[in-house]
Amino acid sequence: MSELLRHQVPSVRLRAALDIGTTSDPRDLDALLQRCAVEPDFQVREMLTWALIRLPASSTVPRLIEEVRFGGAQARSQALHTLSKIKDRAAWPVITASLVADPDDEVARSAWRAAVVLVPTGCEPRLAAMLATQLGRGEQDLQRSLSRALVALGSVIEPTVRAAASSPEDRVRAHAQATETLLHDPDAGFEAALYEAKRVDALGVESTSR
Repeated sequence: MSELLRHQVPSVRLRAALDIGTTSDPRDLDALLQRCAVEPDFQVREMLTWALIRLPASSTVPRLIEEVRFGGAQARSQALHTLSKIKDRAAWPVITASLVADPDDEVARSAWRAAVVLVPTGCEPRLAAMLATQLGRGEQDLQRSLSRALVALGSVIEPTVRAAASSPEDRVRAHAQATETLLHDPDAGFEAALYEAKRVDALGVESTSR
């Protein structure tokens, strides 16, 4: 069955991943991980993740950690995504400052999402500080992902975000201010919060230059 994961037609690969997940045979672990590293279709990747989640965590988590540490960009991103679904905090040590700041945006984004799920109680301030180093990074979609990760940590992020709101870098200030807005008003859209943060920041600069 695992050879069908390499079939040219995505729907066949999707069905193969579904069948493998249904049988939940640990012998398919290698084939699933190998396909995660190269699978181009989003729906198939999600089914591969589901199939991995169905296997015993004692087998999958160590292998996923290995993928995060040594795999290529897609393998790492997909492994982090899967770890966030398994929610086994034994994987927490793989979340490092260098991983959170990974130069590949998708790896970093997956790391942020996994981190807020895996973080042990009491380590939230440390994680907030790591995540805050990425404020201002990338385009709006990536910034939205980071803000959501920070907000998921709750009020513990306030001192860190407020400090970042005084950054000499415009992008960091605006992103931090938008994140704080979302923390206090989750229904506020990120785009609107970011626009307002930039507007207020610009007015503040103008007022101090007069």
